[in-house]
Amino acid sequence: MTIVINMRDGLDERKIKVAGRLIIEGKLVAFPTETVYGLGADALNEKAVRRIFEAKGRPADNPLIVHIAEFDDLKKLAREIPKEAKLLAEKFWPGPLTLVLPKREEVPLVTTGGLDTVAVRMPAHPIALALIRASTPIAAPSANISGKPSPTLAEHVVDDFYGRIEAIIDGGPTWVGVESTVIDLSSERPTLLRPGGLPLEEIEKVIGPVEIHPAVKGKAVDLARAPGMKYRHYSPNAPVVVVEGPRERVREKIEELIAEYRSKGYRVGVMATEEFEADEFFHLGETLEDVAKNLFRALRELDRRGVDVIIAEGVEERGLGLAVMNRLRKASGYRIIRA
Repeated sequence: MTIVINMRDGLDERKIKVAGRLIIEGKLVAFPTETVYGLGADALNEKAVRRIFEAKGRPADNPLIVHIAEFDDLKKLAREIPKEAKLLAEKFWPGPLTLVLPKREEVPLVTTGGLDTVAVRMPAHPIALALIRASTPIAAPSANISGKPSPTLAEHVVDDFYGRIEAIIDGGPTWVGVESTVIDLSSERPTLLRPGGLPLEEIEKVIGPVEIHPAVKGKAVDLARAPGMKYRHYSPNAPVVVVEGPRERVREKIEELIAEYRSKGYRVGVMATEEFEADEFFHLGETLEDVAKNLFRALRELDRRGVDVIIAEGVEERGLGLAVMNRLRKASGYRIIRA
């Protein structure tokens, strides 16, 4: 039995205590963050964390992110906190930034995917922060079945996990829409492992140049040092095709593809920043912030509408566009058409 805890109208301390008690007891609780919904368990409880992997069907070598509510909690998880971590935390926490640091022995290897590092962030959502304060540091990947689009509404979590976890906190829609940016500070040079809700340009203003891991642009890796690096992610049931290139040529190519797929009897869905004559259309919005917020919802919604193929408009890789394109390319299995 899964209880759905309604907090759409705001934080309810009584309900938070109930959910916090479930975390302390080793149960699984899905909760909203500013990025996407997370599937949470006590990060230091090995048995509870294993249940996350079982519920999601997640490979054991795919590390989890530990969510904290106070900077001092970082000292309980990381054995070293370099100056770059302090600078970034001071500037961007709470917020969509995850830092990878050398882990303390107290952090179970199951939480870190067998690595000697731990990924940590402080979410900027009042419900998430209150839940952590009512319990303990919480390990929480996105609250979706592994490989499916991440959830930005409680309804998405219900679709994937109702009857399989103890509780889902419904805090309404998330407002960033893509997961946190992950920066590795455990080695000699800061490295971007996953683009996300905090643009790389903002991070470099604080700590200087950051290397970009080849996995960000799609190169295969054997070792995942952060979530989203190694495995198939974000994919709906319908195949996704991404069209990239100059805006005017992208429009022409999408129109050509719509006609081509329809001629084969396919029901076509399009997700883009301007309208198209397709069987189903999802407007992503006008700005990169809009596109990021609506991205996963669009993939799930077009699936729900029963399309046979999804054509997605590519965006420029600046600011949040780097995270959007990282997710779209993974969702498509790198089925990319250059216009």
